[in-house]
Amino acid sequence: MKGDVIVLEEHHVRAASAIVPHIREAVEAKEARYVITVAGESGSGKSETGQAIADNLATYGIASVLLGQDDYFVLPPKSNDAKRREDDSWLGPHVEVRFDLLEQNLIDAIDGADEIVKPLIDYDANSVEDQTIDLRGVKVVIAEGTYTSLLKNVDTKVFIARNRVDTLEHRQKRNRGNEVGDPFIEGVLKLEHKIIAGHKQLADFVITREYDVISIQ
Repeated sequence: MKGDVIVLEEHHVRAASAIVPHIREAVEAKEARYVITVAGESGSGKSETGQAIADNLATYGIASVLLGQDDYFVLPPKSNDAKRREDDSWLGPHVEVRFDLLEQNLIDAIDGADEIVKPLIDYDANSVEDQTIDLRGVKVVIAEGTYTSLLKNVDTKVFIARNRVDTLEHRQKRNRGNEVGDPFIEGVLKLEHKIIAGHKQLADFVITREYDVISIQ
């Protein structure tokens, strides 16, 4: 998403360093592109962890691209927020997110496409445009977002087990649209928590609230 600034901290790098050695051989052995998802609640560090995994893979000469679920929302941020406030059913992966397009982008990448065309949201302009991603030389696609554990064509799933209380400090730093402290947004976060509560069970790796990594093998 345009306007997002990813700041990697030590705990993101440490988590990536714990995950990549477990999957490196599988990544290199797979003939097709390898897909990783990083899921969790708002502000849990999904973008940062995804980037840290990509950076760690790069140290082994493995090139990655990072796809953010935020770019796949049907409506840009301010419009989506307004829609949520007027329609209490406008929430979830198969309502407000172009999940089918994200899934198709992954399928095309796995099938060997040289490029994919994806949405790109401009937060400040509250707009959506197309973005072409060059996949030549790319071995790994990392998809990060709240609901990405539900994607089907995935080799490794990572889940960050941090709730809205644990993520408060990060959300305060980011503070998109003065969302912190907004009772409506807090209600949305509670609903998202309920929606993805069971997604931890789908993970191959769970990152705890302290950012320790548990391998589920």
